[in-house]
Amino acid sequence: MVALVIVKDFVKIVSYYFISGIIPKSLKEFIIIVLCKERKKNYFFLGSYRLIVFKNTLIKVLKKYIVNIIFEVAEEYRLFFWN
Repeated sequence: MVALVIVKDFVKIVSYYFISGIIPKSLKEFIIIVLCKERKKNYFFLGSYRLIVFKNTLIKVLKKYIVNIIFEVAEEYRLFFWN
């Protein structure tokens, strides 16, 4: 029951962003952590570091939702050329 309420609100939000073409800045922000790789002789090279990127989960769900809608429409109108 709670999931249905969340889905309804989510659909409203997605529709608003899709129609207006505006995505809030907070949904585009990432957190990036830089870690040094172990046992590297020289840390002046970029290959000596590992980046870990944390994306906003809501924007990932939003993109997946929009992709699913586009995919369903493309299948309905037979826009794919594979068998």
